[in-house]
Amino acid sequence: METMWRLSSISGFIILFSSFFVGVSGYGLDLSRKRDAVNATYKDPTAPVEDRVSDLLSRMTIEEKTAQLIQGDISNWINTTTNAFNYSGLVWNMDNRAGQFYVGYPIAQSWISNGIKQAQNYLMENTTLGIPAFVQTEGIHGLLVGNATIFNSPIAYACSWDPELVQDMGKVIGEETAALGVNQLFAPLADVARELRYGRVEETFGEDPHLVGEIAYSYVQGVQSSNVSATVKHFAGFSAPEQGLNTGPVHGGERELRTTWLPSFKRAIIDAGAYSIMGAYHSYDGIPAIADAHMMTNILRNEWGYKYWLTSDAGATDRLCCAFKMCQCKPIDSEAVTLYALPAGNDVEMGGGSYNFKTIPQLVEAGKLDVEVVNTAVARQLRAKFELGLFENPYLGLPSNVTKDSIHTPQHVELARKLDAESIVLLENYNDTLPLDKSAKIAVLGPMADFVNLGDYVVYRSQYNPTNVNPLQGIRNASTGTVTYAQGCERWSNDQSGFAEAVAAASAADVAVVIVGTWSRDQQELWQGLNATTGEHVDVASLNLVGAMGPLVQAIIETGKPTIVVYQSGKPISEPWISQSASALVQQFYPGEQGGNALADVLFGDVNPSGKLSVSFPHDVGTLPVYYDYLNSGRPTDPGAILANGTLQFGHQYVLNTPQPLYEFGYGKSYTTFDYSNVSLSQATASSTDTVTATVNVKNNGTVDGKEVVQFYVQDVLASVAVPNVQLKGFKKVEIKAGESVDVSVDLSVSDLGLWNVKMQYVVEPGDFVVWAGSSSLDLRGNATVTIV
Repeated sequence: METMWRLSSISGFIILFSSFFVGVSGYGLDLSRKRDAVNATYKDPTAPVEDRVSDLLSRMTIEEKTAQLIQGDISNWINTTTNAFNYSGLVWNMDNRAGQFYVGYPIAQSWISNGIKQAQNYLMENTTLGIPAFVQTEGIHGLLVGNATIFNSPIAYACSWDPELVQDMGKVIGEETAALGVNQLFAPLADVARELRYGRVEETFGEDPHLVGEIAYSYVQGVQSSNVSATVKHFAGFSAPEQGLNTGPVHGGERELRTTWLPSFKRAIIDAGAYSIMGAYHSYDGIPAIADAHMMTNILRNEWGYKYWLTSDAGATDRLCCAFKMCQCKPIDSEAVTLYALPAGNDVEMGGGSYNFKTIPQLVEAGKLDVEVVNTAVARQLRAKFELGLFENPYLGLPSNVTKDSIHTPQHVELARKLDAESIVLLENYNDTLPLDKSAKIAVLGPMADFVNLGDYVVYRSQYNPTNVNPLQGIRNASTGTVTYAQGCERWSNDQSGFAEAVAAASAADVAVVIVGTWSRDQQELWQGLNATTGEHVDVASLNLVGAMGPLVQAIIETGKPTIVVYQSGKPISEPWISQSASALVQQFYPGEQGGNALADVLFGDVNPSGKLSVSFPHDVGTLPVYYDYLNSGRPTDPGAILANGTLQFGHQYVLNTPQPLYEFGYGKSYTTFDYSNVSLSQATASSTDTVTATVNVKNNGTVDGKEVVQFYVQDVLASVAVPNVQLKGFKKVEIKAGESVDVSVDLSVSDLGLWNVKMQYVVEPGDFVVWAGSSSLDLRGNATVTIV
C-alpha cells in the first residue's frame, strides 16, 4: 500500500489536476487558497489554540465546514474483503465526510494502518486547507481490531474497584490504538445501570454514579495519555429504558437527571478532559437526546463549560423522524432532522442513517440555519484536533514490522489477566470450600466451561483467537491433579441428554466446578440474528438461567459432591436457590482473553478474591429496581417467601419475596475477613468549601494476605427534598497483610454533598451528615458525623 501511495511525478500531477476540478467548489484542492494558507496562523503550533481555530474557520467554505460534521468510513477507499484501494472513493469521502472516519472492521491491522495513512496523507497534501481527521473505532474491551489485547467487560473491571488498574488498562488500550494510527475510541460509557433487563448492562460500570464516574475518569485519563481521544457515551440518562428495551424512552425529571445521571458524565467529561462525547438513542422526559438543547447546550456547554464536540450515535439522527415521529420518515425530511439536532448542540452526524447534515449548505443559503451554528459545531471539533496535536502529527502509527512491540505484548496480556482476577467477586463460600487444592480431582462442567465468553463490543470471531484461555483451559493449566470435563448441556437449549455424563464426572471427582451464565456476541454476529441473552438490542424479561443450565446445576449439587458454581455473565443472575445450595458461588462478569487463567488464579487461591459488586443482584426480576441509593421513603420491607419445603410464608412487601437485594452493591467476600473500627473525621464542623478527611482502621483477621475495598457512604440526615438514603462518596482498595491493620483515609469534598432544591438550585444545606465506613452498601461498620454550617 505504501508503494501505491508513492506515485510518480506524472501520475501525481494527474491526481493533483483531477482533484482540483473535483473539489474546486467543494472540499478538494483549491491552489490559490492553499497558497494563501502556507503561513497561516492555524498552521503555527506555537499560536494559541483559539487563534488557530478562528483563523482556520475563517478560511473554510460552507462545504468544507459541512464535510467536518459528517462521519466518513474507511470502506469508501479500502475494500474490506480484498484490501483493494479505491482512489476515487477516497477523494469522494474527503470531499463530503472529511472530519472523521470509522475503521472498526474485522480486517488485518496492516490494512487499517495503511488505509489510515493514505487518508491522512491525502487530507494533508491534496486538500486546500490540510485538516486531519479523527480516526475512530470501538474500545470498551480494548482496541476493536483483530489481535489487539482483549480486556474483560466494563461491568467486570468496574468490580475491581481499582481506578489505578483501570487507568493502566486505558494506557495500554491507548498505546495499541495509536500504534495503528487510530486516534479516537468510542469509550468509555458513563451510563448508570439502573435497569437490569436492559441488554447493555455489560457495557456499563454499574449502578452508582460515583463509582461509574471514577472508573470512567480513569479510563479517559489512561487512553488520552497516548494522544488518543476518548468518547464518553451515551449522553445522557440512557440506560433505564421503558420495560428495559434498548433505545426505549426514559422517564425522569430534571432533579433525577442532575442527581443520578449527570454526575458520572461530568466526572468523565469535564474532570478527565474527554475530547469528545457521543449522544444517545433515547428520549428523556419526552425529548430525544440528540435534539435536547437543554442537556447539550444549557448544561453541557453553558453550565459545565465543555468546549469540544459531540456526535450522534449511529443512525440516531434518523430516529427523529422514523422513531420519534417528529418529521416525515419516508422519504426522510433531512432538513427537519438537521434543524432539530445541529442547533441543539449535536455537532456531528455519525453514519448508519441518511447523512442528513449534507443539507447544511442549502439550509444556510436559504436562511433557515444560522451559519454561526455551523461555525460553533466545526470550531468544537477543530479545537479538539488542535489540542491533540493532529495538525502536527496526523498519523501516529508505527511501521507494521514493529507494531508487535506495542500490540498484544506479554506485558499487556499479563495486565489483562491481573485485571480480570481483581474483578472476580466471591459471592458464597460455605465451609471454606474455596480455595481448591491443586491436587484435587476436579470435574469441570457446564456450557461456559470450554467456551470463551466475551462481551458484545469485540471484533468478529475474537472468541476463536488461539491466545484466548477459557475456564477449562485455565483450570487445567493450574491443576496438578486430574481434571475431567463434560459439557452437560448447550447454553441455548432445554435438552438434558448430556446430564448423565456430567453427573458421572462429578460423582467420580472430589469437587465439581459448574460454569453457567449468559452470553453475548461479537459485533458482527450480534446483528446477524444469532442467539444471545445479553448485548446491544438483546433485552430480557427474566434474570434466571436459560434452558437446561439451572437443572444442570441442580443435578450436580444433588450428587452430594462439593459444587462450585461460576456465573459468567453480562448482568446479574437471579437464582437464590443456587446461592443457598451451592458450596461456593463465584461471579465472573464477561472476562477478557485471559479469563480462564484469572478464574483459576482465584479458584486455587493464587489470588485472594477482592472484587466487589458494581451492581446489585435482585432476588427476582419482579423486585426491580434494586439499586442501593433509593430515595428516602423507598423500599419498606415486610418480606414473604416460598420455603424450601414448599410452604408459603406471606408478607406484604413483597407477598412472597423481598424488595431487598440478594447481593447488594459493594458486596464481595474474601478468603480472609476484615474488621473495621475507629471511624473518624478530620473535623466535626465544616463549611461548604471545606474538604473533610474520613479515616477508618481496617484489620485483616485471617491467615492470608488480602485486599479490601473500603467504602465510605454519606447520609444527609435532614433535607428539604427527598434525597438518596445513602450515597457512596469515596472508596479505596488496600492490601492488608494477614494479622495486620491499616488506617484508610479518603477526602470528602463538602461541595459534593449538596442537593437540587425545590427551585432546582444546587445547594449544600446546613445540618448533620453521617459518614459511614464499611464493606458494602449494606455492611456499614461504623460512622461519624460532620455538621455543615
